[in-house]
Order: sequence, then C-alpha cells, then structure tokens
Amino acid sequence: MSDAVSVVVDGPVPNGGLHAAAATLGRRYLLDFPREAAQQIERMPIAAAARLLAQQPDAVRVRVWEAIASDVAAGLLEALPADAAALVLAEAEPAASAAALSQLDEAPREALLARLQGEVARELRELMAYPRDVAGHLMDPRSAPLRTGMTAGDALARLKALPSRGLRELFVIDDQARLIGRVEIQDLAVSDDATPLAALMKPLLAVANDLEPREDFVDRLQQQPITELPVVDIEGRFVGVIRQAAIVAAVEQETSLDVQAMVGASRDERALSTPAFAVSRRLPWLQINLLTAFLAAAVVGLFEGTIAKFTALAVLLPVVAGQSGNAGAQALAVTMRALALREITLRHWYRVLGKEAVVGLVNGLAVALTAGLGVYFWSGSSGLVLVCMLSMVISMLVAGLAGALVPVLLKRFGQDPALASSIILTTVTDVVGFFSFLGIATLLSFLLVPG
Repeated sequence: MSDAVSVVVDGPVPNGGLHAAAATLGRRYLLDFPREAAQQIERMPIAAAARLLAQQPDAVRVRVWEAIASDVAAGLLEALPADAAALVLAEAEPAASAAALSQLDEAPREALLARLQGEVARELRELMAYPRDVAGHLMDPRSAPLRTGMTAGDALARLKALPSRGLRELFVIDDQARLIGRVEIQDLAVSDDATPLAALMKPLLAVANDLEPREDFVDRLQQQPITELPVVDIEGRFVGVIRQAAIVAAVEQETSLDVQAMVGASRDERALSTPAFAVSRRLPWLQINLLTAFLAAAVVGLFEGTIAKFTALAVLLPVVAGQSGNAGAQALAVTMRALALREITLRHWYRVLGKEAVVGLVNGLAVALTAGLGVYFWSGSSGLVLVCMLSMVISMLVAGLAGALVPVLLKRFGQDPALASSIILTTVTDVVGFFSFLGIATLLSFLLVPG
C-alpha cells in the first residue's frame, strides 16, 4: 500500500501537517483507484482494513468496498461500525451488497438487513433468493475467489484462512470480479511462493449462469468430469460454486417434487388442467381487460362530434393506437426480461426510464415522418398530416415510458409484473393514443377539411 494510505491506517505521525497531507492523498488514491486499493486491502488484516474504511468519507468507503472480493467484503461488514456497514449496503451496487451478505451466517446477515430501510432490505433479499430450479439456488456463495495478480504464496495464505475444506480447485477473477480461470490446489501446493498465479491458471471447463435452468447445467455435469461448477451473474461476475454433491441431492429432491405435481400439488395451470381451474385463473383478468376497454371507448366517446365532422380521423385512429401499443410492448418486453434476469433492480428505474424516453422520442419522430408522408399522399391534407405526426410522437413517447415504468411499479408494490403489466400497458397506450390524436384534431380542427 502506498505511504499515504499507510498513514491513514496506522494513525498520526509527529508532524501533524504531514499527516493531514498524507491522509488527504490516501483518500484521493482510494477514490481514484478503488480496484487497486481493494487488492491491497484484501491482503490486510480485517481489523486494520475496517479501521481504514471507517475513517473514510461515505463516498470513498462505498466505492472501495464495492471493488473488494465478496468474502473479504463480508468480513468488513462485521468489523465496521453498524451504521457504517448499513450505509455501505444501502449505497453500494445491489449485486455487490447481496454477494457480500450471502457470505454471512443468518444471524449477522439479518441483523444488518434490519438496519436498512424496508425497500432496500427487500430488494437485497430478492437478489439473494433464487427460484428452486436455477443454478443460483444450488450454488455455495461462500467460495472465496483469487485475484489474477496474486502469487502462489498469496493464494495459499488465502486458502488457509478459508473455513471450507476438501477443495480441489479455486477460481480466479479479474479486477472487475469477472471469472477468468481456475487454479488446482495441487498446483498451488507444489509451486514456489513467488510464482504468479497467472502461470498456474487453467481454462474453465464449464460455467453456469445464476439463472440458468437446472436441467441445462446438470446435463453438462453428467457429460464432463466436473466436481465444482462456477456460477456467474449476468455481467460475468463470479458469485459461487455448485458442488457435485449438491447437484445429486437437488436432482433427487426435484424428482420428488415432480411426483407431487403429478397428483395436483402444483398451483400453476398446465396444459391438462381442468377447465374450472383454467377459468378461475383466466376469467378475472379478462373481466379487468373488459373494464379497460370500456375506458378507452369512453375516451373516444368524448370526441364523438369531432369524429362525425372529420370522418378521416376514424380511419387513422387505429394506426396511431396500434403504433403506440407496439412501442409500449417493446419497452415492456425489454424491461420484463431485465427484471427477470436481474440486469436491473428497482434502483435503476430512472436510468431505464431515461433510456426509454429517448428511444420513444426518436422512434416516434421517425415513424411520424413516415406516417406523415403516407397520410399526405392518401388525403392531401397538411392539417391531417400535422395531427397524425404530433399525436404519433406523443403517444409513442408515453408508450415507451409506460412500458418501462409499469413493471417496475408493480414490482415495487410487491405484485407480479407478468400478471398485470400487459393489461395496464394496453389501457395506457389506448387511452393516450386516442386522447392525443382526437384531442389534437379538435384543437387543430380549423386546419382540417370536413368530410
């Protein structure tokens, strides 16, 4: 570690001015080079590392902690003052916070989560929880990775500090915590302490995504002599290891659950479910959809006089509504997939919304120009062209925003986005599309030709 950072760790020196300058330089180093600082902190005793981080401003502490390997980060959470640890968990990237919490025993983990705001704690619990039939549910998150810049001596020292025994290999990550290779314990044991870890690293035989279905990676394990399968998240960051024993036990357990499902224990509708069961699941949503259709019809009814006077509007009305519906469906599909794969969390709503606003505006302008040309060649009315183009831009912009916001809001309030998102989105796009088109036509009626 640099001399400036060492001063921050070790405490005052006789020259107070020099100490202050060195401490300031140390904080600058931590803020500007968090990954390099993280690798040095990982070699420090936990108590000294916690003392260093506790002395830093909140922004510096969070930035460095995010870059530290998850097992060391978990130890720091227990060593930091409770308020500082809670702030780090709340402000850090949710994936980093969840990875570190997964390394802790249940009691300290729950104690830390209890200090967080309800929404933040719920989000982290969701990230740590996986469906039963995916890799993340079966993995062991307490698998300390090695840094690619380590030596064999560093790796052996790290291995001795691990509680796990019976390991055959360890996995290597880069500066961004992405999995890049593996090192066999036997190779570490017979190597010189100064040997770079990169010289001992071997290619990965197989990797599972944390949301990969169980059947896929079980087949892979059966086809290859793999005793430990590394698991990564959507960004390629190492999050845990699936042991062969866990796979065998999980397969047996899933087989028994399948037997239960065969005798009707499952609540989900299947292809051969009874008609009464299917009706009970589908009919409520059809009734809700009918109510939203009446709402859209009521909007059209508000402009009955305008439609009667300018009949061309009735021809173009489905065009505007249809385009906005398609734009909303695209945004909805992308957002739903991102939520399902955990590419985003509720904290990212503003970034998703901003992106969809830009996409909706650009697509709206492009589609409006094309539609405007078509309307002009069809009707020869510049007023009708203006009405169509303006309403197209507005409705597609709002549709994109709604497609991104609806599933996020439903998830925020504890509802399943897959159940209601499409119905709510259809309502929004129809109402906005009809209202914008007919409302603008009413305002610009002096530019339209009756008939």
